[in-house]
Amino acid sequence: MKGRVLVIDDEAEIRRNLTVGLTSENYAVTACPDGISAIHELNRARNEGLGYDYLVTDIFMPDIDGMKILKVIKNQFPELPVLVITGFGDDRLKFTALAENNTGYLDKPFEIPDLVEALDALAPGRTTLEATEAVDETVTRESVSAYLTIRITDPGRSMEIFNALHDMEGVQSCDAVRGDVDIILLAHATSREGIDALFGRVKGIPGVEVVSVSSVERPRLDRDVNEFIETYRRTVKQQAGLEARRQPGAVSYIIVDIDKDAIQKIFTTVFFIDEVVFCDVIDGGSKLVGMITGQGAVGRTPRIIEKLSQIDGVLRVREARVIRLLDE
Repeated sequence: MKGRVLVIDDEAEIRRNLTVGLTSENYAVTACPDGISAIHELNRARNEGLGYDYLVTDIFMPDIDGMKILKVIKNQFPELPVLVITGFGDDRLKFTALAENNTGYLDKPFEIPDLVEALDALAPGRTTLEATEAVDETVTRESVSAYLTIRITDPGRSMEIFNALHDMEGVQSCDAVRGDVDIILLAHATSREGIDALFGRVKGIPGVEVVSVSSVERPRLDRDVNEFIETYRRTVKQQAGLEARRQPGAVSYIIVDIDKDAIQKIFTTVFFIDEVVFCDVIDGGSKLVGMITGQGAVGRTPRIIEKLSQIDGVLRVREARVIRLLDE
């Protein structure tokens, strides 16, 4: 046997053709229709000591695109040979893919001999249990976080109130917004009592009405998916979020009402949308709160809002545009 190949492609006919073609070339093949199923398969095989010798992944898939999968897998399994395949590529996409270590690129359509040749051009590698450290499920958050939404009842003191909230100890972020409320504040503390104390200080400021306090919760995700998301958050999303806040242009908070029974599918889909800077779960898994960037013209529904509204299990999407009052 030449090696074990994991194929990720959302088109059933392509999965079937690649499986038959590579099997005839003496490869053992497993094919997955999306990123989530591939994540589970990679971890299942790794934990059973089997591993894969190659990954072949399409770029455009319904849940997580291939470039995001590539980023995380290269972090977890840096030596694994990966072949990116796509029918909608361009020079920029090809350059981005080939910038990753031990990664090849192949435009669709192609013949099986072309695929074999591209795999042979990659350096040997393998996913094994030793290639990545397992996540310790006993690790918990070091701090408690909560979102406070605030309405200013004394407009004449708006800037004074905003500055007082912005500079308050324990406030991680403070944004003035246009929407149902005037300010959205993210607070951090070492305990729930610390959040309650901060809430009391906020409530004690004259001219402030606290509309809601919502604790940030850990989303109910499979262990494999959670590990994948945390790796992507550390390696890509966190830095992208800092840069987005510093860049000029419109950003908004979104509050997404969801079917909490579909939390894994919805959270994962929303988290991996490029325009979503960050995404948190609140209110018992019935809502997501996050920040988006890159909206269109004023008065026009942003494309990202329409995109979110079309996700199965999303019930309602509300937007609150951020008003930049201070230079970050």
